[in-house]
Amino acid sequence: MEQKLIYEQHTEHIEWLNKLAFYKDDIKILRDRLSEVALKNTNTDIQANVESFENQFIVQKEQNDILRHDIKQYENVIEKIINENPIASDHKKTDDQVRLRDSIMTYEKIFAEMRKDLIDFLAKWM
Repeated sequence: MEQKLIYEQHTEHIEWLNKLAFYKDDIKILRDRLSEVALKNTNTDIQANVESFENQFIVQKEQNDILRHDIKQYENVIEKIINENPIASDHKKTDDQVRLRDSIMTYEKIFAEMRKDLIDFLAKWM
């Protein structure tokens, strides 16, 4: 497995956590827009789509929470390594988090697709 400097990984983790915070806020905004459509349109087809998007929001929020937890768990590992030998921490390397990076990229891709579908739906019914 490839190794990366601890400070590079920490910087990447902070970037990921910021992205996840943005997506969490975006879900709240998108949910509000969806609620506006749901209140204005009682058609069963529209309500079915609203429910589908609501379910997607739940899944996205759960995945967001899982990713945040995984990142924070690895940050705990980094902290432990630094505490064990603080002097050499600038030069210390650990295993690169390829799986976690792939998970973040997949989350972003799925979120973007869901967001696009929702925006198209909202444009049609607002």
